[in-house]
Amino acid sequence: MESQRKILLIALLFVSFLLFQQWQADKNPQTQTAEQTQTINGEVPNHTGQDSQPITTTSTSGNLITINSDVLSLTIDTVGGDVLTSKLLQYPLTKGSDEPFVLLDGGPTHNYIAQSGLIGANGIDTNAGRANYTVSAKEFDLGDKDQISVPLTYSKDGINYTKTFIIKRGSYAVDVKYTIDNQSSASATVQMYAQLKQNIDSKGSSLTMPTYNGGAYSSDDTRYKKYSYSDMEDKNLSISLKEGWAAMLQHYFASAWIPRGDAESNLYTRTSNGQGYIGVRMAPTTIAAGQTTSIEATLWTGPKLQDQMAATANNLDLSVDYGWLWFIAKPLHSLLDFIHGFVSNWGVSIIILTFIVRGAMFPLTKAQYTSMAKMRMLQPKLQEMRERIGDDRQRMSQEMMALYKKEKVNPLGGCLPIVLQMPIFIALYWALMESVELRHAPFVGWITDLSAQDPYYILPVLMGISMFMIQKMSPTTVTDPMQQKIMTFMPVMFSFFFLFFPSGLVLYYLFSNIVSLIQQTLIYRSLEKKGLHSKS
Repeated sequence: MESQRKILLIALLFVSFLLFQQWQADKNPQTQTAEQTQTINGEVPNHTGQDSQPITTTSTSGNLITINSDVLSLTIDTVGGDVLTSKLLQYPLTKGSDEPFVLLDGGPTHNYIAQSGLIGANGIDTNAGRANYTVSAKEFDLGDKDQISVPLTYSKDGINYTKTFIIKRGSYAVDVKYTIDNQSSASATVQMYAQLKQNIDSKGSSLTMPTYNGGAYSSDDTRYKKYSYSDMEDKNLSISLKEGWAAMLQHYFASAWIPRGDAESNLYTRTSNGQGYIGVRMAPTTIAAGQTTSIEATLWTGPKLQDQMAATANNLDLSVDYGWLWFIAKPLHSLLDFIHGFVSNWGVSIIILTFIVRGAMFPLTKAQYTSMAKMRMLQPKLQEMRERIGDDRQRMSQEMMALYKKEKVNPLGGCLPIVLQMPIFIALYWALMESVELRHAPFVGWITDLSAQDPYYILPVLMGISMFMIQKMSPTTVTDPMQQKIMTFMPVMFSFFFLFFPSGLVLYYLFSNIVSLIQQTLIYRSLEKKGLHSKS
């Protein structure tokens, strides 16, 4: 197969892959903002999977309190103790901004909050209303401590309820602990639920940034699975689990509830009034008179930092969406992170990673170009064979195979290495696309954000030039004028296509082409010495 046709095949495969990802993004929509009311609507299925009535109150919110750590700032409503906002202090809203990125946002233009409460016979979050907690101050700061605990208290019918938020230094995992002190004369039964609630109005993502925004979960039988808002509208989940989590994901960031303890929980989803819900409902807990019991869950609200997520809950790091080639993309990201530990520049790390990956694939590249050169050397004999045999396709096929066998040439030898390399290229695409570390990361000069497109389009143009040089260096037997025009236009088309890619991705493909040029030069010089190559 001619080199140009193989380049065209790669282009079509790559574009088809992106189009498929775009179709998936349109099918699994992303959220937009919508006006939030003062109504709290927390619809929670019961443990058997049958839907209970919504926990709804139309009363206004209580006081708002703030808890600040070195990486998080949480705003909590004293009515219900829900987390209305989570500000990620280490992640600016935009490049150079003093405003932090807001993940959970229960403000007037959005509705994405983390709710938790107690239901059941002695629950304090019911259709009649939710607990209005008492707290000692309006603002709490971690300061120079390693951990901060903020208790919210409420009493009813001789039972004292304490909802405590625990945040550790440098952590995006927030422990939410209920302590029930039963000072009544009878036993009490409660169930803790924890859920994420968000608008489901949506639009698709862009072709060059086909990222997922929606629900996801992990259970005993399923390590990781997406469950989009459209899936929630089609069918409510009800899954029993002893270990797992429920999450809402977006590009670079995630929120998740992880139930703690050994008892079985129920993972559920629901949609209502333009809202999507995903959460967990823990097993009923009975507290004897005069006894005290604690129930706990963990809220992750932060960037997709794989090491921290893996330490918080099993399989939570899988929410970093590497697609179906995650088993290749994840090690590549780990290698990229390892390299960055030495060079402290993500752009330089990408370049070094490119050289390592392409160096590891050099035997395949050499086999590819060697096979192409041998096939080109046989072209005169094949042309003579076509003229001699004419339209007898069966005889032509037989004699071609005999010639290949005699000359020890594999006609697929030039194509197979490309097929083997494509999964690596696609995996690298997703490894770079999903790396929150590249968000707002500078490289050099005009590239101040590797997650954004090149503002002056220099990298895409250089990539197109490098692709054109590769095309010129590759031997060709194509004589059809239309095919020649298509192949000549390919670098222009790809340059235009890459104008809108994040610069970190373009940087990888540019240096991948540079490595290809270096490898081609070395391989062709070696082949020329053996008499197997002549320039087109």
